[in-house]
Parts: sequence; C-alpha cells; structure tokens
Amino acid sequence: MKLSAQEFRHWEHKSLTLLGMSGVGKTRLAAMLREQHWFHYSGDYRIGTRYLDEPILDNIKQQIMHIPFLRELLRTDSIYISNNMTVDNLKPVASFLGKLGNPELGGLGLTEFKRRQELHHQAEIAAMKDVPEFIRKAREIYGYEHFVNDAGGSVCELDDPGALEALAEHSLILYIQATHHDEEELIERARREPKPLYYREAFLDEELGQYLAEFGLEYVAQIDPDEFVRWMFPRLFRSRIPRYEAIAGQYGYTISTEELSKVHDEEGLMKLIERILDRQA
Repeated sequence: MKLSAQEFRHWEHKSLTLLGMSGVGKTRLAAMLREQHWFHYSGDYRIGTRYLDEPILDNIKQQIMHIPFLRELLRTDSIYISNNMTVDNLKPVASFLGKLGNPELGGLGLTEFKRRQELHHQAEIAAMKDVPEFIRKAREIYGYEHFVNDAGGSVCELDDPGALEALAEHSLILYIQATHHDEEELIERARREPKPLYYREAFLDEELGQYLAEFGLEYVAQIDPDEFVRWMFPRLFRSRIPRYEAIAGQYGYTISTEELSKVHDEEGLMKLIERILDRQA
C-alpha cells in the first residue's frame, strides 16, 4: 500500500506489516503497539498454532516414544501433549524446523529437513494470506482500531505474489533495514546462539554443496548442525537483503534500525512513518 503522509495520518484504521530479519526489532515494535491497544498478529504464532500444530506435536511425540516410561503412557492415552505457544514464546516452531546435520548432535537428515522446510514454507504463505481476514476480525470481533502484522524473517523467501499482494492491499509494508553495525551484531548473535532457520531449497542446495566441499565432508550426517547454521547465517542474511529491498520498492517503504532505535512510543512511530512516507514519496 502506497500512501502520502497526510493519507496515513488520517487513516482511521491503520494496518502495518513489519518485514526484516529476525532481531531487527519487529517483535519489540509490535509488542510496543500491542500495549497501545493495537492487535498484534504474529505470523510465526499463526503458523505454529494453525498450520503446523499437528506436525509439531507429532515431532514431540516421536521424541517421547524413545523414552520407555513415557512411551507406554502415551500409547495408552494416559498423558496429554500440547503446545504452550504464545506470541512471546515461539520455540515449538523453531524446534520443529530443526537443524541439518549429524543426528547424534540433534541434526536432521536432508530429506526430513527439506520436508519440514516445505511444510513451513506453505504454512507461512497461508498465514500471510490470512492477514486481511484477521484485520477484519481484529476490528469487528475484538474491537481493536489498529493492526500490526509481525511477519517472520523468511517472508521475503515466499516467492508467492498472491501473499505479497494481499499484504500490500490491506496494510502498509515497512521493511526494517539493518545498518552495517546492526548487521554485524545480528551475525555475531547467530554465532553465539545458532537457531533453526528457513532456507529456499535452491539456496540450500547451492550453499550446502559449497559447505561440504569447503570442509571436506562427504555426507550431511557428518555436519555439525550448529556450525552449519553459523556458516550459513551471514550468507542467508545477505541473500535476503535484495529480496526485502525489492518488496519495499514495489509494495512499501524502508525504515532503518537506527531510525527505529529512537522510537519509544506509538506517537514517535507514527511521526517517523510520516517522515518516511514524505521522504520516499
């Protein structure tokens, strides 16, 4: 959605979609707006509770079946397994995605890893296409005047025009662009705490081949899962930048993490967005 600053200022029921890599401040911003009575739609929460709920639980149950004491309880329906997922705790989604590599180190084989990646991919497309309906629900059912879509870091990888067009038609898209300093900080954070990530299949295949060759490995099962994520994250980050920029250029606007760091309340964010709209008109 393209708006002038004046149109945005007088937009009665504002709807924002926040894009950017994990760690740039999307969720912090959405949580701040939530405190100001905005409806906080988390793409990852929708994925985990609606589209991947059963696969996530199946994965947990599969792990439980390796424990004799719990296995019998599960098979006789003596225990009940459920997710305790919230918009502030999305670990079940990450645990399902998993990491590629040595199963003795908690890694997944390539076939299973790709299967989960594809399930996540389709779930994220569906979750983004749900946004227009949740904008309606937020106002008509729950009584919220405004709406913020806290989109996952991999939205730029969807390659689904329908999902992007749905977001652009019903919300103002803001790409949060990391400064060079913040980019280096995010990469360092990924080195310290390597987390499961989504990769486009073509990107994964190309980079995986390079990784195996660089480290003299013959099989995926020889990969240290955490080391692979540490190696991949900077490459993934930089591969996504032109994708985010293309989306912002066609459908929305760009805000830097430096600009965003100075925002501490709803009023400050609204004024910043107006300046951005004027600047990028």
